[in-house]
Amino acid sequence: MVTQITWYGHAAISIETGGKRLLFDPYLTGNPAATVKPDALNPDYILISHGHGDHVGDAPDIAKRTNAMIISNDEICTWFETKHGHANVHSQHVGGGFNYDFGRVKLTPALHGSALPDGSNGGNPVGFLLYTQDGKKIYNAADTGLFGDMKLIGEEGIDLALLPIGDNYTMGPDDALRAVKLIEPKVVIPIHYNTFDLIAQNARAWAERVRTAAQDRTRVVILSPGESFSL
Repeated sequence: MVTQITWYGHAAISIETGGKRLLFDPYLTGNPAATVKPDALNPDYILISHGHGDHVGDAPDIAKRTNAMIISNDEICTWFETKHGHANVHSQHVGGGFNYDFGRVKLTPALHGSALPDGSNGGNPVGFLLYTQDGKKIYNAADTGLFGDMKLIGEEGIDLALLPIGDNYTMGPDDALRAVKLIEPKVVIPIHYNTFDLIAQNARAWAERVRTAAQDRTRVVILSPGESFSL
């Protein structure tokens, strides 16, 4: 079974696996790096890591149009129910996992904030650990700083890690390199960079540092917005 990962710029990611389409943090409208319009996407599930506007993004409109299930923490799921009248939600919390029809999702810690666009409490920010039906393990760190328990996540045996490298709001290149050393993924894709000047980074220079430090144990895949990678 092939799992396909598409990066739309910033932290907006689509993963097609188990015959289902998963859309993460769909910030497309207002995203200068995005190469796709929200109405072009028809996800079965929308996974939201935290409440900031550049991650909730177009989720309310996409969910209303497609009736996709929202997967997030309880506070964000409750916000979708009460603020947007979207009842198709499944709430989890950090450390908790659930088996869906495409595989299993476990929420991981993330060091960040989470206020929702209207100022509501967005609960704790999270990352996602996705277990596919054919045994692949994908870690989407989402917006986070470096933390030592990434080593515990790595002990799961990560096939693909999606790590922010933009700095200022998340890990920068130095800490993202340290994260790779802790997690030891087979493949890593950098995200959350070059959307704005404030988080501009040279991904190819970072990739070379990873190759040197990991001694080719970790393959770096650099995607341009709209490009895909098959796992």
